[in-house]
Amino acid sequence: MNQQVLQSKKDQVQEIINSIKESGSVTVVSYQGLTVAELQELRRTLAKDETTMTVYKNTLVRRALEEGEFASLGDLLNGPNGFVFSKDLSKGPKALVKFARRHDALVVKGGLAEGKVLDASGVKEIAKLPDKNGLIAMFLSCLNAPITKFAATMQAIADKSAPAAN
Repeated sequence: MNQQVLQSKKDQVQEIINSIKESGSVTVVSYQGLTVAELQELRRTLAKDETTMTVYKNTLVRRALEEGEFASLGDLLNGPNGFVFSKDLSKGPKALVKFARRHDALVVKGGLAEGKVLDASGVKEIAKLPDKNGLIAMFLSCLNAPITKFAATMQAIADKSAPAAN
């Protein structure tokens, strides 16, 4: 085999490993049956969520998964696959599940989330999670609730005792 070709394949494997490490989630999808226009629509939808979809040869991905100790994900690598890399844990899966509802040809096969291998139902569960900003808002409302209740109680006591003083 030509040394340039071999080096190119090694570089692609390293690129895949780096993409997996930098991503909060990686989703494997089958896009067979989607038209070019639908694929472009999917890529634009994913780009809005700071997520990318890339197509690699399954053998190169399998080799990268073995080096990254995710060999069990290799079972999903049959047929043409797209690999969706998302920095945020739920943005990529959420966009894919939403797109798959409208386009039956897109099939979510499974993926990785924070180093754990997931099947298709696991990816769909992750899609139900709120994004980072939603989680922060929920956390802050939990922190704010006791203070708000305390302030309302103190105001009620003040309102109740104010008429008695007159």
